[in-house]
Amino acid sequence: MKAFAQLFLSLDETNKTNEKVKVLKDYFNAVPDTDKMHMLALFTGRRPRRPINSTLVRNWAIEASNIPAWLFEESYQVVGDLAETMALLMPQSSQSSSKTLTEWIGEINSLYDKTEEEKKEWLVQSWAMLDTQERFVFNKLLTGSFRVGVSQNLVVKALADISGLDAAVLTHRIMGSWLPETYRFAQLMEEQDEAANISRPYPFFLAYPIQETSEKQKTPAEVGTALGDASDWQAEWKWDGIRAQMIKRGGEIFIWSRGEDLATEKFPELHPFLNALPDGTVLDGEILSFQNGLPMPFNVLQTRIGRKNLSKKILEESPVAVIAYDCLEYAGEDIRYKTQSERRDLLEQLQAVTPFPEVFRISALIKFDSWDELGTIREQSRAMIAEGIMLKRKSAAYQVGRRRGDWWKWKIDPLSVDAVMIYAQKGHGRRADLYTDYTFAVWDGDKLVPFAKAYSGLTDAEINKVDYFVKRNTIEKFGPVRTVKPELVFEIGFEGINKSTRHKSGIALRFPRILRWRHDKPKEEADTLETLKALLGE
Repeated sequence: MKAFAQLFLSLDETNKTNEKVKVLKDYFNAVPDTDKMHMLALFTGRRPRRPINSTLVRNWAIEASNIPAWLFEESYQVVGDLAETMALLMPQSSQSSSKTLTEWIGEINSLYDKTEEEKKEWLVQSWAMLDTQERFVFNKLLTGSFRVGVSQNLVVKALADISGLDAAVLTHRIMGSWLPETYRFAQLMEEQDEAANISRPYPFFLAYPIQETSEKQKTPAEVGTALGDASDWQAEWKWDGIRAQMIKRGGEIFIWSRGEDLATEKFPELHPFLNALPDGTVLDGEILSFQNGLPMPFNVLQTRIGRKNLSKKILEESPVAVIAYDCLEYAGEDIRYKTQSERRDLLEQLQAVTPFPEVFRISALIKFDSWDELGTIREQSRAMIAEGIMLKRKSAAYQVGRRRGDWWKWKIDPLSVDAVMIYAQKGHGRRADLYTDYTFAVWDGDKLVPFAKAYSGLTDAEINKVDYFVKRNTIEKFGPVRTVKPELVFEIGFEGINKSTRHKSGIALRFPRILRWRHDKPKEEADTLETLKALLGE
């Protein structure tokens, strides 16, 4: 655990890519192969299930720290991270442990069959064997809150550097479903028959946003300057669904989400079409809810995400279909090296021999002769229930990860309203002592009705000024939240808006964030609930 804890903290201490890669390489070269695989699993989102609920862990930590519960909670509000708070408050360890990461995770996994008393005894003994640094990382693993500020691409680069293997090959090998307990590091490094693992998806190719600033999109003229001749590009609608790969190999079918979750059983409506595909086919596309031949907003699809059992009612209210926009494997051959146009031709051939129009569509190409014409078409995005337009170079191969140059997303500008801040809460991590999480309201007659929370969009200087305001204009406190004088007005941007029975305002926003602080606008001129309902079409 010492080596893994040091890795975690060393990565957290630097923002330089080369230093992060060096730290990763040093770790790979220093630890046993089993620890390498567990580290890979953790860094690619394959965390162990949480064996003890957070409430029990918190209570046992308070007891082990020998401090009052109120003092623990006050400390937590200042630190902003439960794992770190527990690590800091416990007495310094008089023991040490030489257990490896693999051994610790093995013990964590063995807790599922233990009694509550046995879990407590093991946990208290474990804390006593770890120093503060190790305890912090250990607590992250135990509570399911382990996150690391390193992309999978950097981990793969470090592996590629020490092994001499191609990064794209390694990325493909760590895709899909595998367990660090059974997938050996030697297997990862060895020459593999990639066709042997029939369920394995390909790494997704991700588009870059083509925009002027973080919120302002480029004009058609600016897009033309950046991308050149319009005839070199194909355009499609950018759909708002679940990105997925659909696989038919060895007579079996698989659906993988972009987050590498196997979702085959989540979408039974797609099984007949997938089974009808020729063997050795892999498609890339978007799963959306459809009704009467038209895509539905993402919030409809959300009603079935995460459900273990799909009732007849859910299937009827949120039927799905695939809009496929790429073919990655055809007749058992990896065709990612072919051009976009060539892959498109093969995709159209597959559609012709797989007639399931209700659930299998291919992304329609948008016809345009100039960037100005495409810019005009793009303005229809919301009417199409789309987020904007995808631009793909016709001569491009299908690449790995996010690459500049060949795939761009030209999104529409966000919807926005001016709203009044009414509540504030402290953030987490480095912002744990600052009020950075805000609740906003709009006018409903002479009352302010909360409708959205947002925590991103302000500069550090602006956050400090808002924090200063909150601390001096608090009306009341309830738990970690402060009610503040309703004076500050902000422009809130969002991607979509839907009806909601769970919110007092009756609406829910998709991806709300702060666009700017409206110093020029008094609270009386903030927008109204009617403004929001008008965006719903009411």
